[in-house]
Amino acid sequence: MSSNEAERLSQDGLDQLAAGSAAEAVYSFRAAIAADPNYFEAHHGLIRALRDEGRVEQSVAAALALTALTPNDPLAHTALSISLQQGGHVPEAEAAAARARILEWKAELLRSDRPDDPR
Repeated sequence: MSSNEAERLSQDGLDQLAAGSAAEAVYSFRAAIAADPNYFEAHHGLIRALRDEGRVEQSVAAALALTALTPNDPLAHTALSISLQQGGHVPEAEAAAARARILEWKAELLRSDRPDDPR
């Protein structure tokens, strides 16, 4: 399979989420990840769909998998924080949110160190 297939399946999942069909969206996002395990948008969609379906612990597991796949992505740690918070794991959620903020600050510092940075 390919990234194009993963993108199509992920878009199906987003459409299903918008229609209130979280269970169907979970299936589409998992199929997208099977098509391209590095298609991060599908991972984010899966995390959201699992949360929407009330499968919070599975959403935490999916978010942990994403943070392992993209350890320097602040959005992955934010998604983990939200899922942990929803599951009642407050200290762990706060730690994940702090990690996301640190990663955002590091990225900002790297951007500001570049002379061609327009900001």
